[in-house]
Amino acid sequence: MNVIPAKAGIQKQSLIRLDPRLRGDDKREGLTMKTIQEIKQFGIFLKKIVRSSRGKVEYKNILNESFMIGVESLPIVIFVSAFIGTNLALQGYNAFKSIGGQNLVGIFVSLAGLREMAPIVAGAMVGAKAGSAIAANLATMKIKEQIDALEVMSVDPIAYLVIPKFIAIIITLPLLVLIANFFCIFSGYYVAIYQLNVGSGIFLDNIRTFTSLSDVLIGLIKGLTFGLTICMVSCYCGFHSDPGPEGVGRATNRAVVVGCVLCIVLNYFVTAIFYD
Repeated sequence: MNVIPAKAGIQKQSLIRLDPRLRGDDKREGLTMKTIQEIKQFGIFLKKIVRSSRGKVEYKNILNESFMIGVESLPIVIFVSAFIGTNLALQGYNAFKSIGGQNLVGIFVSLAGLREMAPIVAGAMVGAKAGSAIAANLATMKIKEQIDALEVMSVDPIAYLVIPKFIAIIITLPLLVLIANFFCIFSGYYVAIYQLNVGSGIFLDNIRTFTSLSDVLIGLIKGLTFGLTICMVSCYCGFHSDPGPEGVGRATNRAVVVGCVLCIVLNYFVTAIFYD
């Protein structure tokens, strides 16, 4: 059995303390360089999208993408926004009850729903449902070399595959936000009236008094912002996926996580711009 001398062991420990690569500094530097390279590639991808947006787009592709993004995401948006509205009513009622303002629950439901919850719910559900499908589809086409085949046939893959998705999500996501607004407030109204015994006239009067058209419009702007973000991230992850089935899975997972996180971050900045 080989025995390492005590002096050699001390020298090895000293080397670990002195060499930054053995302390993991090289790993952190590699992660930083990878992040910078990723941002650079994303900027190049956006530049390609802007350049390709000037070309001709087939309306059939836009309709197909609109169905996939909007119609197929509609049931889950309705379901989630309805239960968000019920929770807003319950939480608002209990919060205002301690100060004797339980009849103000309509203000809480309408403002929280229109300004925050409905756009976030619509964006998150579209990101989870349609964004993952977009990333998986493009990543599969990449590993099967179908995107390369389009380039060989002198077809711009960005114009053919990405631009219709952009147009479709610009059309459908604001509409999904409006639908989420309705079901969020309607479900909150139902719980407030039939479960919490709040007066129907008081609930509706508070909504008319304390909400305005600008709240709806800002929610639509948020929905449009979230839609563009989800589409950009999903398409980028699909076009830059790693080879093989594992690459498709990683691209899909990354598209959903990064897209939803960016939507939450952008929500803060849009809110700060319009309500500060």
